[in-house]
Amino acid sequence: MTTTTLAVLVPLLPFLGSVAGLLLGRTAPGFVRPLAVLPTLAAAVLAVLVAARQGGGKPIVAATELTPTGSVPIDLALYIDGFAALVAVLVGVVATCVQIYSTGYLRDDPRYPSYAALVSLFTSAMLLVVYSGDLMVLLVGWEIMGICSYFLVGHYWETPEARAASLKAFLVTKLGDVPFLIGLFALATDAGTFRITGVLGTVASGGLDHPTLIALLLLAGVAGKSAQFPLHTWLPDAMAGPTPVSALIHAATMVAAGIYFTARLLPVFAASAAAMTVLAVMAAITMVGSALAALAQDDIKRVLAYSTIGQLGYMAGALAVGDRGAAVFHLISHGAFKALLFLAAGTVIHAAGTNSLTAMSRMSGLAKRIPDAYWTMTVALLALAAIPPFAGFFSKDAVLVAAEHTALGDRSVAPAGAGWTVLVAGLLTALLTAAYALRLWLRTFRGRGAEAPDHGRQPIAMTTVLWVLAIPSLGFGLAVTYLDDWFDGHPLTPTVTTAVLGTGLAVAGAVITYAVWRTLAARTAVVRPPAPHVAHPDADAGLVEAEALHLPHPAEDPADPGRALLGPLYAPAADGFHLDAVYRAAFVRPVLAAASLVRFLDREVVDTYVRAAGNSAQGLGWLVRRAQTGNVQTYLSALLAGSVVLVIAAVALANAVAGA
Repeated sequence: MTTTTLAVLVPLLPFLGSVAGLLLGRTAPGFVRPLAVLPTLAAAVLAVLVAARQGGGKPIVAATELTPTGSVPIDLALYIDGFAALVAVLVGVVATCVQIYSTGYLRDDPRYPSYAALVSLFTSAMLLVVYSGDLMVLLVGWEIMGICSYFLVGHYWETPEARAASLKAFLVTKLGDVPFLIGLFALATDAGTFRITGVLGTVASGGLDHPTLIALLLLAGVAGKSAQFPLHTWLPDAMAGPTPVSALIHAATMVAAGIYFTARLLPVFAASAAAMTVLAVMAAITMVGSALAALAQDDIKRVLAYSTIGQLGYMAGALAVGDRGAAVFHLISHGAFKALLFLAAGTVIHAAGTNSLTAMSRMSGLAKRIPDAYWTMTVALLALAAIPPFAGFFSKDAVLVAAEHTALGDRSVAPAGAGWTVLVAGLLTALLTAAYALRLWLRTFRGRGAEAPDHGRQPIAMTTVLWVLAIPSLGFGLAVTYLDDWFDGHPLTPTVTTAVLGTGLAVAGAVITYAVWRTLAARTAVVRPPAPHVAHPDADAGLVEAEALHLPHPAEDPADPGRALLGPLYAPAADGFHLDAVYRAAFVRPVLAAASLVRFLDREVVDTYVRAAGNSAQGLGWLVRRAQTGNVQTYLSALLAGSVVLVIAAVALANAVAGA
């Protein structure tokens, strides 16, 4: 079988599995789980084969005209270089792990068939984005992911949080997609084609007429899809969906799409120094702001959500200094340990038996009860904090090295100011990342909240996946030295300067956080309240309210090191620096006010004229009806009177004409 055929099957198999799952979900429920897991697993295996055949060498290119347009053609095209081959493997592996994990996590969920089918469709759409060689076909996968995220985030639609989160995710990402679509059309107009190879060829020859405008329009879509400032606010709220969905969105789909798109078309952005500077500033604000916000969150999933935003900021920062190899390296490394973090967090939630215990201030006794999640989450947090030799150390250091080279003028792809911006923000974020990673570990596994009832051993499907993902979280960074050909051919090994600075700051952040936690724990030692008796609900069902535990409100938790570390920044950071309030004041309220005005004009002005027209016709009809008496003598009298009036009027008119 040819490599092109294998590549076509990679996104096609999950799509067919999704269709079959939707059709057979109710009539043949026994086929639901095999249809969820097997096509995705087969796609992952085929993606590995495609990557092995591609080998980091010459890109695999194939195309056929999809439809004649009369102007700019649209092709069903493949373009598989080293980046695409590796990212497709990431998507396939993570999606397979999520599907297997979900068979245990959502085993009693009545809507599991539709959930599994949507996850497969989500996976297929991302794989289409990764392999597509035509921007219009890429846009199809881009938009399908948006609608899939809407349904999956709103899976628990009975809760107002899930409904609001799904709507917010859809609207915020669409806010970025509108200029993104305009940018794609402008790019195709300048290049004369939607084919990625044609676009890159036009850029290389200097044929783009409006590079800055196009790049900035495209960046709006990237910011929305990859949760970059200022369009990042949807991602923390999206935690209202099932935890495996969060793992899929944060690790391998949706948010990864924007970074991957920018890496694929990096020469378009690099053609404008202004666009690269904007990208660098956006990445720096995203990194630092999200790390501060993560340090103030009490919900374990929101900490991880802000963590994802910050790590995406690292990737955007690498792109801003012109190093797509470092960006994709961190994208793949982050995908492994972030999927592990979310699925381990899901095991924590599953062990608690209720979604209410996502608050770290209410957790206790979990290290011994769920040792698989404890050890694997420890590995993932070490990778997140970029502690050597874990994968995050190598990929994050590659970003810092790229920023250092640009700042010192060793690379001319981006302005030196962009390099300094990314380097300083990246180092500061390394300090903050280690701080909130250790804070999460301490409060989750060493906390003193009310211990929930023990619901027994976790399903083997869940614990097995955790250990599978722990392998790349630990070893992928060490293996990257053998993958240089996949990353533009240049090595991504650490340098002494950035390794010492980055690791030193991470260790400092962890040590300070631990010291503060020990001090606060000693001051606030209390007797743990007894656990309430709770029947075992379905995972993520949210049947137990947090207030039932009678614990301090998270904002008032005296043992939280985040409060001591952030000081006056704690409250605004916990609320995401009030960006939602700003958006409500700047956009939501004006739109609602305009809608109220339109409703008033429609009801009081337009409807008034409509009602008046109707009432006039009704009144005229009433008069005519009153005149219809049925008396022939009355009709003849009226006819005679009318004739007399007409005669008099005619005589008067004739006299007037004669006199003139």
